[in-house]
Amino acid sequence: MPISDWPEAERPREKLLSRGPAALSDAELLAIFLRTGVQGQTAVELARSLIAEHGSLRGLLQADRRRFCATRGLGAAKYAQLQAVLELACRHLQEGLMRSDALQDPHTTGRYLMARLRDYPHEVFACLFLDTRHRVICYEELFRGTIDGASVHPREVVRRALQHNAAALIFAHNHPSGIAEPSDADRRITTRLRDALGLIDVRVLDHFVIGDGEPVSFAERGLL
Repeated sequence: MPISDWPEAERPREKLLSRGPAALSDAELLAIFLRTGVQGQTAVELARSLIAEHGSLRGLLQADRRRFCATRGLGAAKYAQLQAVLELACRHLQEGLMRSDALQDPHTTGRYLMARLRDYPHEVFACLFLDTRHRVICYEELFRGTIDGASVHPREVVRRALQHNAAALIFAHNHPSGIAEPSDADRRITTRLRDALGLIDVRVLDHFVIGDGEPVSFAERGLL
């Protein structure tokens, strides 16, 4: 039965408009993005099969172009649309972060860093450069490594802080394993960076470790 023949309260688009997006399942939200199904499947049924095929909604969203486009019902156009949607979400979070005091709003900061870093298959070390009022100047991904770690160079972090005329920094890096618990190496490099930046009067406010769950904050753990 086509979705147009469903009761109005069960159609994903109408359900979203009447009850809000949080009321929809993953498959229903994905169906709105897909817009149409394929022969023998409605958009909702196709969405369910895609989520099952990729293991989860997240697995589908982070699939590379080759795998995504090889999936029945998808293709290059849908891949481009999805990448645009994901980037819009990141930029929406970034705009909220730009308007806030990053030190006083760690939740927004953590959400933004998760959106940027969580799905990389390799480790990435990033910095938020802040002004004297702790507002974000910019976000930069400075170092990339293998799944086992990234090589972080304090000299380069200091150089970038001076170029941005930053008064403070927030670090972040991801653990591709999904486990956000800080390692001994994470603690050592944070101390090295804090000491190096202290020589030019730039404060390190926090270091977030990004995994599958909530980000771990060094500041909240008392590790800074």
